[in-house]
Amino acid sequence: MTNQIYPCLWFDGQAQAAAKFYCSIFKNSKITSDNQMVVTFELDGKKFMGLNAGPQFKFNEAVSFVVDCETQEEIDHYWNALTSGGGSEGNCGWLKDKFGVSWQIVPIVLPRLLSNPDKAKNVMDAFLKMKKFDIAALENA
Repeated sequence: MTNQIYPCLWFDGQAQAAAKFYCSIFKNSKITSDNQMVVTFELDGKKFMGLNAGPQFKFNEAVSFVVDCETQEEIDHYWNALTSGGGSEGNCGWLKDKFGVSWQIVPIVLPRLLSNPDKAKNVMDAFLKMKKFDIAALENA
């Protein structure tokens, strides 16, 4: 038997709706099992569990999911999809979806730009002013 580590997300009766929402956004995604209490699903081939457990606990920024993006089109897709229907934009690539789950939508070029000593300060100054990352603006900083 192989041990597998995956997140379990606590919802107040919205686990199935959340799983369907997330599966509609990420490629290679599907619901793998579903009952009244628990739904398991895969996002881009990675396993998740949604638990209908009630209002006792809420999501917060202590845990977030990072989505690495190669292109501005990918950033725009995930940003727009995850904030749709009641999500909210945060700063520096952070957002909350309509269920309250925190996400970071990050361009994969960011670490390279920040490690360039000639550009790092300008890149940092630029991205601290952004909500959704703009790759061209970061590269031109």
